[in-house]
Amino acid sequence: MDLFSPLTLGDLSLSNRLVMAPLTRSRSRKDGVPDDQVVEYYRQRASMGLIVSEGVYPSVTGQGFVRQPGLATAEQISGWKKVTDAVHAEGGLIVAQVMHAGRVTHPGTTGQDHIVAPSAIAVEGESRTYTGKHPYPVPRALGAVELPGIIEEFVQGSRNAIAAGFDGVELHGANGYLLHEFLAPSSNTRTDNYGGSPENRARFVIEVVKAVANAIGAGKTGLRISPEHNVQGATELDRADVTATYTALLEGIAPLGLAALSILHKEPSGDLVQGLRTTFGGPVLLNTGFQTVTTYEDATAVAAGGWADAVVVGRPAIANPDLVRRWREELPLNEPDASTFYTEGAEGYTDYPFWQN
Repeated sequence: MDLFSPLTLGDLSLSNRLVMAPLTRSRSRKDGVPDDQVVEYYRQRASMGLIVSEGVYPSVTGQGFVRQPGLATAEQISGWKKVTDAVHAEGGLIVAQVMHAGRVTHPGTTGQDHIVAPSAIAVEGESRTYTGKHPYPVPRALGAVELPGIIEEFVQGSRNAIAAGFDGVELHGANGYLLHEFLAPSSNTRTDNYGGSPENRARFVIEVVKAVANAIGAGKTGLRISPEHNVQGATELDRADVTATYTALLEGIAPLGLAALSILHKEPSGDLVQGLRTTFGGPVLLNTGFQTVTTYEDATAVAAGGWADAVVVGRPAIANPDLVRRWREELPLNEPDASTFYTEGAEGYTDYPFWQN
């Protein structure tokens, strides 16, 4: 695989195989509307083969972070339309990561009086809210009769993404948020058809993916997973159970012919990742690190090994809006400033310089 060669993902035709990871930046307005600085941030990075937006909530209950953008109101859709227009004007592609935070949030962020999850189990630690840091509350377990309504939130959020000009959506099934909470045995102790066995824990995610693919087209729909990542209380420590759960998930969605499956895992060439890739049978995007930075050497190793169809890159894309050029020409990189990842304003957001000839 050549990182700088074209790639087709469902309905999308990428100019290269470098994908900008979904990166929380907390720069939108408090009402969830992305403003002009968000437009500029994504516009600058349009040379990536594909941009996956930061996680965007489909409903107020699904909001996880302060200053997180949404896709639930007309004003939010209009704000995102400015972003997608700017990316397209630069020749780029952008999909929306549709994310429901589940239990990884707080009423101080959502403004709602309840938090929902598969089971009434709180996340350890504290949530950053508009009123400071607070312990995560015990969520309310979703009743089976409520699940179709949550599926509809994902569907409507995805329809809104298309209305906002996004080229597709990536459903967030990773990192301990709602969909992942159903998959992980530590956060899902249900005794109905959505809990217990690996097949049951995969059921809700399969239903969400099918519903979204039916609504906007499978060729515009992707899914992100992070097996064994073990963050935010979604712990998956039994390899046999992990393999069974994610195999059931991918067997359930493989017939749809999705645009892509994005996998976050530290062992890109390992049996788990490559086995899941075979089960899925479609294009796979690979992110080799979360706590660790994906380097050019990591990306070229994935390419040389043929372990995926594209490489997902996070922090280097934050600090280098022209990352594709810098990696292609082996130019020096800007270093990301972690202290500005989640702050406000242009510093550490839109002020990283392009390479000057």
